[in-house]
Amino acid sequence: MLEGILPDTVYIPLANKVGFSRLNEIRLRADKPVLLSAMGQKFFLGESGACKELNRAIFATKSMIEEIVFRASECSIYSVNEQIKKGYIVTSEGVRIGLAGNVIEESGALKTMTGFSSVNIRIPHEVKNCSLKAYSSIVKDTGILNTLVISPPGAGKTTFLRDFVWQLSERNLAYNILVLDERGELNIGKGLGLFSDVISFSSKKIGFENGIRSLAPNLIVTDELGEWEDMEAVRYASNSGVNIMASAHSDSIDSFVKKQAFKEILDEKIFKRFVVLSMREGPGTLEGIFDENFSRLMRF
Repeated sequence: MLEGILPDTVYIPLANKVGFSRLNEIRLRADKPVLLSAMGQKFFLGESGACKELNRAIFATKSMIEEIVFRASECSIYSVNEQIKKGYIVTSEGVRIGLAGNVIEESGALKTMTGFSSVNIRIPHEVKNCSLKAYSSIVKDTGILNTLVISPPGAGKTTFLRDFVWQLSERNLAYNILVLDERGELNIGKGLGLFSDVISFSSKKIGFENGIRSLAPNLIVTDELGEWEDMEAVRYASNSGVNIMASAHSDSIDSFVKKQAFKEILDEKIFKRFVVLSMREGPGTLEGIFDENFSRLMRF
C-alpha cells in the first residue's frame, strides 16, 4: 500500500519492524522526527522500529516529503491539483495524504500549493463488525434511520461507515446504496458489499443530485459533512425520500449541536440517530447513541 510512496529510509523499518495493521497515521515534517500514531498512542520511528526516545528517531527531510508527494501523484503533480487545492492527495488504495506548504492564491481563490513541508499519511483500515453495537439502533423493520456519525478527526468515522455498508450486504438487505466517496477513502478493498454504487471525487451537491436521478438509491452514505452546501444536499436527499448516513467532525454531542452550519437540519430533525465515537480507548470507541432530540439511547 505504501511501498511505492515512502522512501526506503522510512518504508523499510515500518514494514520490517512495525507493520501496518494497527498503524493509523504517519507524519513527516521537514527536519523533525517521523511520528507514528497507532491505537491512540504516539511513537517516533527509528531504524529498529517504533520508539519513544528522540535520539533514536529518524528525522524527515524536505526532499523526502517532496518525493512522497511526487510519488503519490503518480509523477504528475498537475493531475492531482484539484485535490491539492483541498489540502490532500488520495491514492488509488484510499490512502489520504494531508499536505502543508506554501499556498498560492489567485483572485482570492486557492490556485495550488508548493514547497511542501509536511505530510500526514492516514492509513485506511477495514475493521469488521465495528458498527455492530450501533446497528440495531439504526436499522429497523421500517428501514434505515437517517444517521450522523460524529467524532474528532481520525477517530473511526470512515471505518464505521464502511463497515455499516458491509453489514447490510452480509444480511442480504438489498437496499440500493449510493456511496458518495468525495475523498476516495470509503471505497477500499471489498468493504462495501454487494449492493452499493460508488461515485468518487464529487462534491456532495453534484453527487447527491446526479446519483438520485440516475441510480435511484434507497440510502446514501457519505463522509464529512461540514459546508452549508452539504446541508442543502442532505435536505435534497431527504425531500426525495432517500435515507442518509453521513459523518461530521466534533468531539461530543454537546459541541456538535452548537455548530451553526447544522442548525437548520437539526431543527428539522432530519437525522434520527447520532452515533458518537472517540479515541478514549483507541479509534472507534463508541461513546453513545442519541435520538433526534439528543436524548441518549445507549451508554457504553
